[in-house]
Amino acid sequence: MEKKGFFSRLKEGLAKTRQNITEKMDLLFKYHNEVNDELFDELEEVLILADVGVNTTTRLIEKVRERVREERIREAQRVRAVLKEEILALLSQPQELNLRFPAVFLVVGVNGVGKTTTIGKLAHMFQSQGRKVLMAAGDTFRAAAIEQLEVWANRVGCQIVRHTEGADAAAVVFDAIQAAKSRGIDLLICDTAGRLHTKKNLMNELEKINRIIEREYPEAHKEVFLVLDATTGQNAVSQAKMFKEKVNVTGIILTKLDGTAKGGIIIAVKSELGIPIRYIGVGEGMDDLQPFDAEAFVEALFEEA
Repeated sequence: MEKKGFFSRLKEGLAKTRQNITEKMDLLFKYHNEVNDELFDELEEVLILADVGVNTTTRLIEKVRERVREERIREAQRVRAVLKEEILALLSQPQELNLRFPAVFLVVGVNGVGKTTTIGKLAHMFQSQGRKVLMAAGDTFRAAAIEQLEVWANRVGCQIVRHTEGADAAAVVFDAIQAAKSRGIDLLICDTAGRLHTKKNLMNELEKINRIIEREYPEAHKEVFLVLDATTGQNAVSQAKMFKEKVNVTGIILTKLDGTAKGGIIIAVKSELGIPIRYIGVGEGMDDLQPFDAEAFVEALFEEA
């Protein structure tokens, strides 16, 4: 029953994208009986308009064309299955997220991507699994960021370490690590400032926080999660490239997939960055942040009406 609920939420969250990509593709396959250049050109256009990105779309179409030649496919409808398989192959993770505890999640990303909400939902997810979670209010720069995180901590019944606005973010993380050790915490989730990613001082701050975690909590399993907003399209890819250059991002959390018809961005992000997608947000509910499952995602995207 739980799995059905998970898939239903995923399918519902991808409704706009499915309408934009899959339904348009199905019309193409009904219109074209045979495989020809015109079919591939129109398929390419559908993918680009869904924010799959020019580079990724070109690579996908080339792979599909190659397989169509090798397998001597003549019917247009068979191309749909080949494309589905190629998208799944592209989205499949290079490695699983093998968490061990204690663990630290450093959550980074620009303002407005849904970082605070994501931290709240992550805390809820792990507490539901019986883990003791502690939040560190490391975004001391943005007005009300600490209060917003505190609201989430209260909502999910989670502990929080905070200082005042304008305090040194690294000092907050230092105190949170000491608290995590003394209280037997399983998972420490650290918020960070989301000032424009091009600002050097933000990257310096992140590097400082990183050093403190390495020095003070070497025994903890560490992940650096970059939160991206799916509704920003190709801008999300640009942000990710900036952060990847400065911080060792180990995973992507893609939020607001339910709010866009251009969910193809998930394919572009995975293809262009090579960073595993760990969680996706497909709704506003507490349980609508889900571990990313490439197979379930592709099934939900391609499911026929």
